Amino acid sequence: MLLRSSLVLLGHICRAVALLTFVSLPSYHALRSQDQSHAAVNAMLREIVTGGRLADLRWPDFSDYRTHVMAFYEPTGFAPAWLQGLQPSPQASAMIELFKNAWRKGLQPEDYDASRWESRLQAFKESGADAARLDVALTVCTMRFVSDLRVGRINPKHFNFAIGVEEKKYDLAQFLRDRLLPASDVTAILDGVEPPFAGYRRSQAALVRYMEFASKDDGEKLPAPREPIDVGQTYSGAPRLTRLLALVGDLTAEVKRPANSQIYDNTLAEAVKSFQRRHGLKDDGRLGADTMKQLNVPLSDRVRQLQLSLERWRWLPSEFVSPPIVVNIPDFHLRALDEANQVRLKMRVVVGKAMRTQTPVFSRDMTYVVLRPYWNVPPSILRSEIIPAIQRNRDYISNKGYEVTTQDGTVITSGTIADDVLARLRDGKLAVRQKPGPANALGLVKLMFPNEFNVYLHSTPAPELFSRTRRDFSHGCIRVENPAELTAWALRSNSGWTLERVQKGMLQGNDNVTVRLAKQVPVFIVYATALAYEDDEVHFYEDMYGHDAKLAAALAKGYPYP
Repeated sequence: MLLRSSLVLLGHICRAVALLTFVSLPSYHALRSQDQSHAAVNAMLREIVTGGRLADLRWPDFSDYRTHVMAFYEPTGFAPAWLQGLQPSPQASAMIELFKNAWRKGLQPEDYDASRWESRLQAFKESGADAARLDVALTVCTMRFVSDLRVGRINPKHFNFAIGVEEKKYDLAQFLRDRLLPASDVTAILDGVEPPFAGYRRSQAALVRYMEFASKDDGEKLPAPREPIDVGQTYSGAPRLTRLLALVGDLTAEVKRPANSQIYDNTLAEAVKSFQRRHGLKDDGRLGADTMKQLNVPLSDRVRQLQLSLERWRWLPSEFVSPPIVVNIPDFHLRALDEANQVRLKMRVVVGKAMRTQTPVFSRDMTYVVLRPYWNVPPSILRSEIIPAIQRNRDYISNKGYEVTTQDGTVITSGTIADDVLARLRDGKLAVRQKPGPANALGLVKLMFPNEFNVYLHSTPAPELFSRTRRDFSHGCIRVENPAELTAWALRSNSGWTLERVQKGMLQGNDNVTVRLAKQVPVFIVYATALAYEDDEVHFYEDMYGHDAKLAAALAKGYPYP
């Protein structure tokens, strides 16, 4: 009996095991198949990343980001990061919307495949295919977008600009993993990536407005008159001029004038003056050649200028060790900022000649100022100007208040130049400097931020040049309109150095007095041909050094950018 009971129980167990095995086999194979599918996706993802190229992208070569992409996927065994089942994650969807609106940032939406995402996502939802390709595309486009917002698309050193962006760069893999993937508000995270300056935000708003203007404008060219048009004269282009100035805001909506009138009246002339002020022209209200040239620049070109300016804004540090001085070459102005990055001091400047002696784009820290300085004539000017002048007139040095010195500053002569002295000057064994005083080429103060270009800020004995609208007259250094005010601002951390003391030192003090700054001041010499001023008025300037043209050409080549 016991044996029979045992055999029956064993039979039940065998049937149960068989039934259990029969029921579980499909689930087991499904799980195994799913694991194999995941492994295949991960393997494909690894292969794409290792190759640094994805044909699906508008710009397929992402070799410049390959190290970042590899570091992003390695911790998860190259598992997809942006997908949830057959749907993009909320963060992926948010990024795709940002890609589509990249134009608002001065970027090109197609650089981030803006028009391709809808069809990609639809195909993925329907079949689940190409998960690896879709995920890598999202990662590469996101890294490009974050980096472009943070430091710009092109490194300024590509143009030999001495402005560094390395310290601003993110660890992109970590940024995506730690900040974007878990973010509940992706847009807020990306807002913090961009430059924190009010001028940058104003320029973005100006770009949106000018994109709208360009879409509404009919593009009609204004006829060029043979002679400048003055108030009261007939001008056949007056109706078109009225439409254009009304569109861009120089002719306000409150001002009414007959739409088809061909009389160039006071109303139109006042609007032209506003336009001239915003475009670096003499605001005389006359329709001359320079004004007509600027009026006929397509609004799409103005959009491009704003886009290029936004690119350059991103080259600046996100924060400064102390409030900086910023000199913008094309608009011939210097601005000193406060701790909140607001403009506290603004003045006109003279910069280097466009054709011969351009002022370089760079940044350095101001460390000292010199009151009543000598002007040490640079070797290039000595060779090209001073030595030929001495050859023509051996008393040139004494007549101009110069001195011939050894390279360490010992005075050789300030009188008539003998043959042996001239020969040593030609050989570069001697130097020339101008004595301090009101006639000195540097004026009565120079503000020094040591650099390889031998460029600095200084006053000038020729203040009349500041009344010109275009002010590229120097050999490369930067002449400032209000030198005493700027010097007092630079020395504000030095006890006792008031504006009155600075002025007294410039006018009555000892020669060549060096004062070291208690707190160094960052100085940025930059180049932007489009600026949104503090009153939101948008100003445009000529690309006199050709830097806009070079940047536009480099950007047109696409990724990978230099």
